[in-house]
Amino acid sequence: MVEYKIDKTDRRILQMLEENARISVKDIAEANFMSSPAVANRIRRMEANNLIKHYYADIDYPSMGYVVKAFINLEVKPEDKSEFYPFIEKIPNVIQCDCVTGDYSMLIQAAYQRPEELDHLVNELQKFGRTKTEIAFSTPIEHRPIPVKTESDDEEDKKED
Repeated sequence: MVEYKIDKTDRRILQMLEENARISVKDIAEANFMSSPAVANRIRRMEANNLIKHYYADIDYPSMGYVVKAFINLEVKPEDKSEFYPFIEKIPNVIQCDCVTGDYSMLIQAAYQRPEELDHLVNELQKFGRTKTEIAFSTPIEHRPIPVKTESDDEEDKKED
């Protein structure tokens, strides 16, 4: 498979979609001085190359009663990961699970309505190894888009100036 290289226009399209996944192709096209079919083709190509992986709503979990947001550090031995990954995948309240460096090998973000539900998850996780759980009091910065740029993009921008 040939590596897909994004250009400045692709980056602008990605940035617009990251800021608002519901933006219309027509609005993207107008902002980029392109036709709608040209933008739709670029989006399809980026989806096919997994640059765009998902579209989803950013839901305010506390307003739905999920007021206990926790970050759970879990130590999983490498030989246990093949059992752990399918297990954690099935837990609906797990928002994200990352394999990380440091004293623990997994960082799990979960949201629950009651502390007892979180306690149950932590007890289940302890069959894989030791845990350390932190509960968030507030979230001053929600998920937000980051600039869709690379070092080579900066060099390209300098050439155009």
